[in-house]
Amino acid sequence: MTRTVPAFLAIATAALLACGCASGPMAAGPAATASRGDGMTAASHPPVDGPKAGDAAAKADRPGAAPYLQRETPVASLAFLPPPPSPGSAALAHDENVARDLKRLRGTARWRLATEDANLTFPHVASAYACALGTEISPAATPALVRLLQRSERDLSRANSTAKDHYLRRRPFVVLGGETCLTTEEADDLRDNGSYPSGHAGRGWLWGLIAAEVAPDRAPALMARGRAFAESRIVCNVHWRSDVLAARDIAATLFGQLHQSAEFRADVAAAQAEVAAARARGAAPNRDCAAEAAAVAELPSLTY
Repeated sequence: MTRTVPAFLAIATAALLACGCASGPMAAGPAATASRGDGMTAASHPPVDGPKAGDAAAKADRPGAAPYLQRETPVASLAFLPPPPSPGSAALAHDENVARDLKRLRGTARWRLATEDANLTFPHVASAYACALGTEISPAATPALVRLLQRSERDLSRANSTAKDHYLRRRPFVVLGGETCLTTEEADDLRDNGSYPSGHAGRGWLWGLIAAEVAPDRAPALMARGRAFAESRIVCNVHWRSDVLAARDIAATLFGQLHQSAEFRADVAAAQAEVAAARARGAAPNRDCAAEAAAVAELPSLTY
């Protein structure tokens, strides 16, 4: 692969702007009355999103997926992220208003998509970007792309953990009550696991950036899907909006650092070739794209 550093950073910047992901004020929706309680919905997937709840499952699910930055130290989130919103601040009030407002999505198609997005098992999670990419994503059809997602996930987890373990921020379902899109056991695993920044949302942002480099002509759709994947954590009532924003910053920073790895660059080049071939032969996305589009449309204007 021969992309220069300015080139891939241009891809990241253009992709973020194309999906409207620049930071800005979010019009807080009506603060719906919080439905207190700890009832959780059932979902068939392993615990996710933190050292206790995610790393063991990830290692068991992906035994051969070593991180790309094995000889380098990935960016440490604690080194550059600001602290999460402080008690009594306007930023925290904004987080809480968004969390309360999105409780209106319980039981909707968007809620069901968020439940699907919570499932980090492979190859299921890789197919989340199939509709946006316009072709099948699977170990058989796109092995290099799947490998990119698997290995970069390990780098993201390492980068994310320093701030997460330091701040140990309480999650919205713990503070405000209400359902999550996880099983009771999964939610219990997250009660004492830090909310800031969101490792799951970081995966969504990072994978969108990687897929956009693989298929630059699909960058707007891929980054929009990455954004929806990240925002599913807010819909699920397990992360605050500021957790998701912080995850975006980590993903963008790590995306640049990953280009230090020759193995990463080689996998990007291989994925570009295989995705082009899959699209040329008309391989259809291995997903219900109409249902996904309808679900995303239920939350079309979540800006920050």
